[in-house]
Amino acid sequence: MSPHRPAAVRELAGTDGVRPPPASEPFYLAAGNEVEVFTACHARGLPVMLKGPTGCGKTRFVEHMAWRLRRPLVTVACHDDLSASDLVGRYLVQGSETVWQDGPLTRAVRAGALCYLDEVVEARQDTIVVIHPLTDDRRVLPIDKTGELVPAAPGFQLVVSYNPGYQHLLKDLKPSTRQRFVALEFTIPPAEREAAIVGHEGGVDRARAVELVALAGRLRRLRDRGLAEVPSTRLLVAAARLIASGVAPREACRVAIAAPLTDDPDLLAAAQDVIAATL
Repeated sequence: MSPHRPAAVRELAGTDGVRPPPASEPFYLAAGNEVEVFTACHARGLPVMLKGPTGCGKTRFVEHMAWRLRRPLVTVACHDDLSASDLVGRYLVQGSETVWQDGPLTRAVRAGALCYLDEVVEARQDTIVVIHPLTDDRRVLPIDKTGELVPAAPGFQLVVSYNPGYQHLLKDLKPSTRQRFVALEFTIPPAEREAAIVGHEGGVDRARAVELVALAGRLRRLRDRGLAEVPSTRLLVAAARLIASGVAPREACRVAIAAPLTDDPDLLAAAQDVIAATL
């Protein structure tokens, strides 16, 4: 127990929620020098922001880097109701005792882990402020409720991601937060690289992977007809896995690619026509 914690409070026993580094290398095809830049940031304790559309490989990249750097990983899916206590920790009543339970951010700080805040822009601004002391030379996490000042253990690194396509006046990071991060930009991979990813992750042969990527290219042009989101690489992988499991290709593409994108009957019909013409 830390000497800074009240004597009457003990820490909740049990798992700390920190995932060890993956035992085997998570599959990731680099698009540029993002691996080298991230490695340099980790060596200097610099926080990193991953920017890019949904399903383009940001989370896989973090998993790959945790493996490469041999660091444990803590992942937090951010949302509108995420509070500072959800990240840092809270008191719990257990029997006759008051128990302090670290939150995922605190566990990562203590363990020297990579802490990945996925879609950080979804969290409330008053919640995001708690990460500020970890993103500058202080590298500490103040816990107001216990009076503890937790220094970041060696190896700790803060990583956040967000989708710039969703940002607007009420859903964006403040400049005071953005300027604390090194930013790496991600996008939908070029066709050849995307086909390699779909083939490997989806378990289909190269010809089928190329066909799915060609389908995605045609569906992505429906953005001009009002499609809010275009097919991500993640959706192509889902369709490929269904096909590899024996689902008919057109049906796999309908349920895994077209249906998740829109409920608009006209856009669904247009997507179905593209699927029929491609497969």
